[in-house]
Amino acid sequence: MTATTPTASAAHAAPIARTGRLARLWRGRPEDAPWARPAFLGLLAVTTALYLWNLSASGYANSFYSAAVQAGGESWKAFFFGSLDAANAITVDKPPAALWPMALSVRLFGLGSWQILLPEVLMGVGTVAVLYAAVRRRFGAGAGLIAGAVLALTPVAALMFRFNNPDALLALLMTVAVYGVLRALERAEGAAKWLVLAGVAFGFAFLTKTLQAFLILPPLALVYAVCAPARPLRRFGQLGLAGLALVVSGGWWVALVELWPAASRPYVGGSQNNSFLELTFGYNGLGRINGNEVGSVGGGGGGGGGGQGGGWGETGPLRMFNDSIGGQISWLLPAALLLLLAGLVVTWRAPRTDTARAAFLVWGGALLMTLGVFSFMAGIFHEYYTVALAPYLAALIGMGAAVLWEERTRFAASAGLAAAAGVTAWWGWTLLGRTPDHLPWLRWTVLVAGAVAALGLLAAGRADRRLGLAAAGLGLAAGLAGPFAYTLETLSTGHQGSIVTAGPAGAGFGGRGPGGGGPRMDGGDGGRNGGTQPPNGFPNGFPGGGQAQGGQFQGGQFPGGRMQPPGGQSPGGQNQPSTGQNQPSTGQTGQTGQAPTGQMPGFGERGGMGGGGGMGGLLNGASVGAEAKEKLLQDADAYTWAAAAVGAQNAASYQLATEKPVMAIGGFNGSDPSPTLAQFKEYVAEGKIHYFIGSGGGGTGGGMGGPGGGAGSSSEISTWVQENFTAVTVGSATFYDLTSEK
Repeated sequence: MTATTPTASAAHAAPIARTGRLARLWRGRPEDAPWARPAFLGLLAVTTALYLWNLSASGYANSFYSAAVQAGGESWKAFFFGSLDAANAITVDKPPAALWPMALSVRLFGLGSWQILLPEVLMGVGTVAVLYAAVRRRFGAGAGLIAGAVLALTPVAALMFRFNNPDALLALLMTVAVYGVLRALERAEGAAKWLVLAGVAFGFAFLTKTLQAFLILPPLALVYAVCAPARPLRRFGQLGLAGLALVVSGGWWVALVELWPAASRPYVGGSQNNSFLELTFGYNGLGRINGNEVGSVGGGGGGGGGGQGGGWGETGPLRMFNDSIGGQISWLLPAALLLLLAGLVVTWRAPRTDTARAAFLVWGGALLMTLGVFSFMAGIFHEYYTVALAPYLAALIGMGAAVLWEERTRFAASAGLAAAAGVTAWWGWTLLGRTPDHLPWLRWTVLVAGAVAALGLLAAGRADRRLGLAAAGLGLAAGLAGPFAYTLETLSTGHQGSIVTAGPAGAGFGGRGPGGGGPRMDGGDGGRNGGTQPPNGFPNGFPGGGQAQGGQFQGGQFPGGRMQPPGGQSPGGQNQPSTGQNQPSTGQTGQTGQAPTGQMPGFGERGGMGGGGGMGGLLNGASVGAEAKEKLLQDADAYTWAAAAVGAQNAASYQLATEKPVMAIGGFNGSDPSPTLAQFKEYVAEGKIHYFIGSGGGGTGGGMGGPGGGAGSSSEISTWVQENFTAVTVGSATFYDLTSEK
């Protein structure tokens, strides 16, 4: 044997080993059916393709977060704190974990729509993958595929996994946390490492959206404490270890921020005392439950519960099914609740440590806890929050269908399957009826197909297996047809602004299309309640608590389907809608600028808030014209901030257009006391700010309790600038040169 023989053998073995690994990747586990792994990979491929399609149509999506991403791509300090600008004036009103993947992408590949939104798509695909893995382990590949498909085709999931709000990362981390708990429930040995994984996921979820991360923590901890196979003391010790992992993974950043000298870090946006703990337990915490949110648009008024009208829409057990929210998430929610009950009945007599029953308790507890809080919370609530429900709902659909299918020879099980198919078809028919102009033929198709499937499933236990599978497939197709149609509409349309919804016009209250970013307030396109009263977008329906009835808006008409503010007049005269539009396909704003004097800024032709600073820049930023951009870029590097503007959305628009720091006075709502008038005067005296950008079309006032509107220091700063500096019209925007007094 020659000396080269072993080397030659190793070289020959390497391609074989690689081929073997690829074969195992494609084939999956030996115990799985041959079709299982290819089907799973196909699900991920289709989900990825769907979510990537037309991705850049949303441009910078929510410019509030995109500006923070741009800042984090320029400054590591801004990256760490989640600052809105690279000069670190103020942070976003959330912890920064959701910004970090996007900021790293921008740092690597430059600023653009794809660079910001691609990480969100990957989070969505990752959530589908983790959900499949969690369901497949106990209920089989078929159940996992059903769960993954339901999640991928849920309209609000398709929206938020292509949008740059924190909810995409939150959904992924919550799914990972559930997966960790389920793995820990499988056996006593090795459980600790999976609970630590769950704790870390909860910790980083807290750094994504604060206390919302802990909604499902009680049911998961309770199920583990009762159902885990280890002895009681060991169970509680493992839970304590998971709690420690949570505190460390979520608390390190909080400790650093709280201990950091306030003078050398940005102001904590959303707080009134420059404290992240105050933000966590106030505006982003208990305030969301009781409605007492200091600094909020609604002025901190509490809302009602038990079906009463809260400040952000009707609360009560049917909230997730109402005209505003139903089309986002509730398509299969009745079936999920029914299958949860059925799964618990089937597994009721199982041993304490039965993993199937524990899975129903874990996923069901997560769904019910989140559903309950969302249904009765009186504080700020937007439709897109419901993406948090999607993984739990999808898991229950897959698990429940699998369990009842295995028990289908029993009439009760086949009746349960039939009931799930029938109620889903009926509810899909109901939801599709709320947007009658969108695919009108689909409504009755869903109802008929669902009814046929229900009859077939009723006899599935006695019929040929192939006929039963055909009935089950028809029922699944009928159930997914409605959300799939809404998902396709969501994917085909760009979404911008702070309030966005999935589906066709009339399916929710959010920014859709170029320049979208606000509610429909006219009566067309199947708008809910006749298009006269958005129930969730603003406190009590409209800014300032106004109500629309019969085309009237308390002192203002709806001329041609358009809205006037309370009182009917702006400072400059008659309020007419702005026609400013964004250009989302390029990720850049348009050329129209802000509405000229005498117009209500940001109102588009359809009665929604357009791209020109929707609601004075609260819902979406101002359009930035070429002249304004050119002026801001002149000598910009000589200043710490190229400009300052009231409200984060307005500031974000100019910052994204120029990629230069723009100070957001007052944070998101313009109501944060940062900077104070004294601090702002000091910045101006030191030559750190070049321009002040007026809002409301030529003035520095206007707006609603925030952007340009006059709460606290932002109003004082606006008044001081107007009194001491000369206004100059740049295109259709108003600038004040802070280096040259009157």
